[in-house]
Amino acid sequence: MSTPYEQDFFAWANEQAASLRARDWSHVDVEHLVEEIEGMGRSEKRALESRLAVLLQHLLKWAMQAERRGASWQLTIDVQRDAIADLLHDNPSLHSGLGDVLAHAYAKARRYAATETGLALAGFPEVCPWSTTDVLSCNFMPDATL
Repeated sequence: MSTPYEQDFFAWANEQAASLRARDWSHVDVEHLVEEIEGMGRSEKRALESRLAVLLQHLLKWAMQAERRGASWQLTIDVQRDAIADLLHDNPSLHSGLGDVLAHAYAKARRYAATETGLALAGFPEVCPWSTTDVLSCNFMPDATL
């Protein structure tokens, strides 16, 4: 027999919120609430990594294919930087692991950029060539082939 959590997540979430607001502890599903809260934290970190991967991919393309630079790449870079700034503003504790997240995101971005550009993976630096500060700075754009 399945639980309300498994049957209808939306209804379960609303019921849990109502129980918490009413301080009706007897109806609070602590086990599943803990899982969901932990999942929310992981989701924020994954969102940061995903946005960093897209940003880094476009910075790599910008550096490696100067002749193809355009407004759409610039827009993607700007949008990702803004979204990352929002994520970090809303979740300041993500700053503490930013270097590790950036390194993991760079590995993905490197593969994606190689695939999208058709350039050899070996032609892209194995380690991110830019500092976290540069990557996130709206004043930074790579100006030369790596």
